[in-house]
Amino acid sequence: MGLRRITATDALPRLAEFDAVIDARSESEHAEDRLPGAVNWPVLNDEERCLVGTEYKQVSPFDARKRGAALVARNIARHVEAQVMAMPRSWRPLVYCWRGGQRSGSLALVLDQIGFAVHVLEGGYQAFRRAVIAELQTLPQRLDLRVLCGRTGSGKSRLLQVLRAQGAQVLDLEALACHRGSVLGLVPGRPQPTQKAFETLLWQALRGFDPARPVFAEGESRTIGRLRLPEPLLERLRAAPCIAVELPLAQRVALLLADYGHFVADVESFCERLAVLREIRGAVVVEGWQARARAGHLAEVVEALLAQHYDPIYERSMARNFAGYACAPPLALPDAEAEALGRAAQQLIAAAAVPAAATAPAAATSAAAG
Repeated sequence: MGLRRITATDALPRLAEFDAVIDARSESEHAEDRLPGAVNWPVLNDEERCLVGTEYKQVSPFDARKRGAALVARNIARHVEAQVMAMPRSWRPLVYCWRGGQRSGSLALVLDQIGFAVHVLEGGYQAFRRAVIAELQTLPQRLDLRVLCGRTGSGKSRLLQVLRAQGAQVLDLEALACHRGSVLGLVPGRPQPTQKAFETLLWQALRGFDPARPVFAEGESRTIGRLRLPEPLLERLRAAPCIAVELPLAQRVALLLADYGHFVADVESFCERLAVLREIRGAVVVEGWQARARAGHLAEVVEALLAQHYDPIYERSMARNFAGYACAPPLALPDAEAEALGRAAQQLIAAAAVPAAATAPAAATSAAAG
């Protein structure tokens, strides 16, 4: 039949048209980053790639190709037996590897000879990666962003979730990064994605937004955990209109104790994380927090962390980096429960229905009203 090759420019807007997107690279390459929805059918796994590569360098390219051909043939046979036997003739897969060469070509050739309408991604993952990087330079510029600002524990992440549930467009950067954006922010059991995978998730999210509707996001620093925000997106966030989410201090402490329940259950882990602040706050202060935490006074420690560490840093950072922070209309929450968050989300959505310049009076209200 002849292999059908398709460029990244043509393929990426049409990914949903394929019945499967197959990554023929090794398992570690797939784990680092992949096309959205791709399944992994390694033509050579990590160990086999290393074996063939070593033979290529130490023996000869010809011998390495012979060994590689045998391994590839066996692996493709296994994939056909395990994955393809039940597929109908109408099945249309897209196959790719690192550069769109031998690995994807070998798998695609077999699928093509069976009779499937298989496509090979021209340039492979590298072409996809170039497209992601290029679009991350331009996609943020089309967004009508509305940035939720507010001190640590003021309920911004919860409010974003309620906004999404009410139909608003939401860019939840901390959820994409699997990190809550502070020294204590790593989510147990949810390792952060690689930088490449994070950028792919961002690309997916940004491409899915309707430019004619506002997008709500949280004001973030340049990094979320160990991940960096693309500069064009960071610049767009910092230039966008801000809304100041406010929550009483006692409610902020309660929210943080609830959201960081793993530290409540494992005080020693909490104390280990506090040790990171020694250089900033001094050993005496940090050791005092650790002692009070071990004595069961977690709420007191959290309140002290907010007052002495997080709040001053947040205020300085926002005032320095976010153009709209100084004039951000307040959105006062009595608490971070569902009812108050629901009213606040409704207010924000209603205010966003008019041009950004006119939102200040509508947003400058209390979510306690109603």
